[in-house]
Amino acid sequence: MTETALPPIVQQMLQPQFYPHPVTEPIRLMQTHVSYVLLTGEYAYKLKKPVDFGFLNYATLEKRRHFCEEELRLNQRGAASLYLEVVPIVEAGAGFALSEAGTPVEYAVKMRQFPQNTLLSTFFEQGRLTEDLLRNLAEAIATFHQQAETSDYIRSFGEIPQVRQSIDENYDQTVSYIGGPQTQEQFDQTRAFTDRFFAEQPALFQRRMQQNKIRACHGDLHLNNICYWQDQLLLFDCIEFNEPFRFVDVMFDIAYIVMDLEVQGRTDLSAAFLSHYVEQTGDWEGLQVLPLYVSRQSYVRAKVTSFLLNDPSVPQETKQQAEAAAAKYYRLAWSYVQPKVGQLFLMAGLSGSGKSTTARELTRQAAAIQVRSDAVRKHLAEVPLQERGAANLYTPEMSQKTYQRLLDIGLMLTQSNYSVVLDAKYDRQAMRQPAIEQAQVQAMPLRIVYCEAPLEVLKARVQGRQGDIADATVAVLENQSMEPFTLEEQRYVTTVDTTGNLLEQVASIVGNSQ
Repeated sequence: MTETALPPIVQQMLQPQFYPHPVTEPIRLMQTHVSYVLLTGEYAYKLKKPVDFGFLNYATLEKRRHFCEEELRLNQRGAASLYLEVVPIVEAGAGFALSEAGTPVEYAVKMRQFPQNTLLSTFFEQGRLTEDLLRNLAEAIATFHQQAETSDYIRSFGEIPQVRQSIDENYDQTVSYIGGPQTQEQFDQTRAFTDRFFAEQPALFQRRMQQNKIRACHGDLHLNNICYWQDQLLLFDCIEFNEPFRFVDVMFDIAYIVMDLEVQGRTDLSAAFLSHYVEQTGDWEGLQVLPLYVSRQSYVRAKVTSFLLNDPSVPQETKQQAEAAAAKYYRLAWSYVQPKVGQLFLMAGLSGSGKSTTARELTRQAAAIQVRSDAVRKHLAEVPLQERGAANLYTPEMSQKTYQRLLDIGLMLTQSNYSVVLDAKYDRQAMRQPAIEQAQVQAMPLRIVYCEAPLEVLKARVQGRQGDIADATVAVLENQSMEPFTLEEQRYVTTVDTTGNLLEQVASIVGNSQ
């Protein structure tokens, strides 16, 4: 759009003298189909376009004021330092001004401007999105979700008819792209999966509502709507204009990040992020519904990208790029719901033997979910993860409950086609035997990964632990012992020397498990 085709207010906002503060010239204008964003240096101003798309209605000044205020209110949950205020724009002489005096003719959300290279999408493109940063992100989102509002009204959006409405619309709106970026086989199989999931899992959706997992979420939590700036992870630009897009399962939000990582083949980063998020929340059950939402978010991205193919103003080269990108997302939407064989890995070894480090590497290479007994134990006792547990957290009765819950999680997730790493000592035959029995009954692939290192190494590792949820001390280690593996157990055991090359040893385990 040329500057002369822009609305007069936007044209004037491109001029430095419009602002009551210093600006960085030239002022930059960014547009979407629903908004104008003016970047002035220290501040950014966002105006809503007077459009009505049904699911989004900014047609009147009153609606634009309302949704500016909603945008401010809702985004202060995840990015309070960015969202400052709603400012009125009034007529001033022959032009316009930012002023409280006069009758507003438009409204803008005033935000603090951040460098574009702080976007996590940019971090990802540049190879700077590390596992540690993703774990920090998992913690930030877990806190955001735990603080997000819920109510009977909000929970009602978790009913199957509400959930499936937009999913069915996606299929209806993309039939014309079959034979282009979409294939008939992918279309049919993806749609069949969602139809089957809704038909077979009504109890799962009911549990998600009963467990308060339907909340006032972000609604559009992809990597381009998250920045890491001034040592803070900021979740911005949430959905303010449509309740069904925001009142969703917490896994709906998580699915965007999984999609962004996995479409680029980074299942290792996705596994690390997912494992840490569910560890923080204790919501391992939510992983059962995640494939539906990853497929849904991928399909939406494919659909929106496909729409460019029908736009006569889009250059042919751009259309070719759009078709390739759409095909990639249609493929992810399809591949994420294909049947997979879940497998179970049991870590075993004393404290300090390198179980969790090995488990993390196994999680990376097998694209698995790591479930740590320390986290399971503390969730059962409702003890904060970073708080040291009292003696009653480690009674035989509590350990029995912990290992039973650990196995229940492992079985639930492997039945949902995940590979799972159960990260615990498993130093007793009585703890290992139930897992072996279940693996035999369900014909489920099972490996016991036994980690060992010299005693002085174990002690040094335990002494050097900082900032971890594990409570074991050197005194605890000195009272531990490992019951020998029985002949039956030895069929499943692979020993890892954790003072050696972990990458190679884990690669061998993963290769032999496939």
